[in-house]
Amino acid sequence: MAAAFKLFSPGRLFRISRATKVFSCPSVQLHVTASAMGISVEDFNTAKQKLSLLKNDPGNEVKLKIYALFKQATQGPCNTPKPGMLDFINKAKWDAWKSLGSVSQAKARQQYVHLISSLVAAEQPASEVAQPGEVSSYQTLLVSTADKITTITLNRPQKKNAITVEMYNEIIKALEQAAKDDSVLTVVTGSGDYYCSGNDLTNFTKIPEGGIEQMAKDAGELLRQYVKTFIDFPKPLIGVINGPAVGVSVTLLGLFDVVYATERATFHTPFSQLGQSPEGCSSYTFPKMMGAAKASEMLLFNKKLTATQACELGLVTEVFPDSSFQTEVWTRIKAYAQLPRNSLALSKQLIRSTEREHLHTVNDREVERLVERWLSDECMQAIMSFFQAKAKL
Repeated sequence: MAAAFKLFSPGRLFRISRATKVFSCPSVQLHVTASAMGISVEDFNTAKQKLSLLKNDPGNEVKLKIYALFKQATQGPCNTPKPGMLDFINKAKWDAWKSLGSVSQAKARQQYVHLISSLVAAEQPASEVAQPGEVSSYQTLLVSTADKITTITLNRPQKKNAITVEMYNEIIKALEQAAKDDSVLTVVTGSGDYYCSGNDLTNFTKIPEGGIEQMAKDAGELLRQYVKTFIDFPKPLIGVINGPAVGVSVTLLGLFDVVYATERATFHTPFSQLGQSPEGCSSYTFPKMMGAAKASEMLLFNKKLTATQACELGLVTEVFPDSSFQTEVWTRIKAYAQLPRNSLALSKQLIRSTEREHLHTVNDREVERLVERWLSDECMQAIMSFFQAKAKL
């Protein structure tokens, strides 16, 4: 570990430079032939290696938890004599191990891997944790291809990945490139705590020479092309929803093939609050997947869904614990990427072909309605109210 870990005890400081030494974890070869509780021996050994790459000290409590889980995973329940009261360091380690009680070795391995993965994820953007690859030169995205997977990461974490005009254009470009490269499938995710907070409303403050009418026309055409790119995307498209999602980032999920979400993700489409109307073909895909009444709660009355609710309604394929989200999802995606490339692409085209033209028609109608909305007094007043409320915070 780059930074030395420290364990504090009354009157003295116990200091060593590498995490594996902090806990005196021996090199143990586990004789397990199959994955246990979804965690393989390779996963466990990889987690041990990742521990040494952490840059930040996670604190004594977490380090004791890591030590205890390692001991439980490799040796089972604590079976060593209790250290003396004055042996502060070893007593703290013994207490942590003993507190696990009869937790099985398989369960301890699972918890160990999930804990290390969550620490790594907290220090790095999601795309770096899952797919380091070679990052392309985009201003608002991280785009990489590795293990037959092209990953597009929205990369404005300081703005909750709100979508600017530049980002719209870059996502279109990234998807067009991904459609032609040698990857088997494409993933869209976000960096930081949010997946995407929807449109950056400063887009509405940049009035071109042609005035508001020209701005609305240009924005409508950009949105039409953006949604069209998703409708026509030829490969399997997977959403990895790493946090809250708002607006167009939610409505577009109906055009993805698979959507995986962390349990802390939420899904919100506050269109009427801003005097606007649905886009991303959601006026068709949402009622189709969740029924008219539930779709109306979201699209008309701004209901925010939890990840579990979104999964129950069909918007999300599966929800994962936040602590293991990156590990579990990327393990699965890597397995999917080993499937025959052409078989996946052709099968997707069969599934999508039955309604592709209808989706384009829906997209056109939604954009036409939105352009009207953007030019309405009602919409302008709602956006003005939003900025005024934000200024008071």
